Amino acid sequence: MFTLALILNTLWFSMGFYTFSINHRVFAKVVVPRAQRDTPVFEILAESGRFLGGMNFAFALCNLSLLLLPNLFPDAQQRAFLLFFFAVTHGSQFAFNVPVAMENRRGGGVWPVLKGTMLFIFVTDLLMTLVNAGIGIAYLL
Repeated sequence: MFTLALILNTLWFSMGFYTFSINHRVFAKVVVPRAQRDTPVFEILAESGRFLGGMNFAFALCNLSLLLLPNLFPDAQQRAFLLFFFAVTHGSQFAFNVPVAMENRRGGGVWPVLKGTMLFIFVTDLLMTLVNAGIGIAYLL
């Protein structure tokens, strides 16, 4: 189960790295309405996405390292700690989108969380939170 969580984390964080750092202009187009893409703020957001990509790269590398060195943290409590840490990582991304999603339901919000690519990210962050926390709890039982 630990290996499964690490594989899923590595894939998800790698996709985040690609989306935010390599494909940063497409990321910005997802969250900035077409009518506002010719403003300086669009460029600032696109470039700031690289910062988010860097954090995703670090998390992907951490998970990949744990996959390649499975005996680095052999104890169940150690693995549970790591999984809870990754659950918080995914969960924070989900949690900070919840208020935006609630605004979307009322017709507002700074970006569309409840449709398209952002909905996929929103739901996947929730699922990854649950997967990591669930496997972490299983290690403690």
